[in-house]
Amino acid sequence: MNKPQQIGVTGGIGSGKSTVCQIFGTLGVPTYEADSRAKWLMSHDEDLIRAIKDQFGEESYADGELNRPFLSKTVFYDPEKVAFMNQLVHPRVGEDYKAWVQTHTEQPYVIREAAIMLEKGYHEYLDAVVNVAAPVEVRMTRVLLRDLHRDREQVEAIMEKQLSEEIRREQATHTVDNDGKRLLIPQVTRLHGIFAKGKTAG
Repeated sequence: MNKPQQIGVTGGIGSGKSTVCQIFGTLGVPTYEADSRAKWLMSHDEDLIRAIKDQFGEESYADGELNRPFLSKTVFYDPEKVAFMNQLVHPRVGEDYKAWVQTHTEQPYVIREAAIMLEKGYHEYLDAVVNVAAPVEVRMTRVLLRDLHRDREQVEAIMEKQLSEEIRREQATHTVDNDGKRLLIPQVTRLHGIFAKGKTAG
């Protein structure tokens, strides 16, 4: 069975990872968005739902849906709780991703999007990593407009826990600049041309 190249897409919160993945998607590239898939699993995987309720209380879910405001207040500011939540969710996402890759063996490459790819060492299992970069204030504005349940202090705390832009650029194979000044599509299509040929750099 053929195995497609696995390309990671990562970047700090609000950098525009999803937008870059959408462009890859329009080019016909299968894309696994780890953050979105984690949210789906937290709402549909019965074993995971029970584990979250057991650890954080029945209030973790409201009307059958994940109670994000509640979890943001009760989990986000407690490093131990965040670590425990990650221990529950990340292994399930990893298993889900591996199964997903096996459904795309006919493709030359697939995309895995994840915010904490470099921090957790997931990139070591990938063939190449694309870092999506944007200035801090641009990212802050995007997140506050997108995530109405977060405030500036929360976003700053998330940014502080993530790798610096300098380190991400050093560790990634490629960087796409999403600063609002440079066009995204030409940058992504150039990378598509590289990856579609079975290469990781060029």
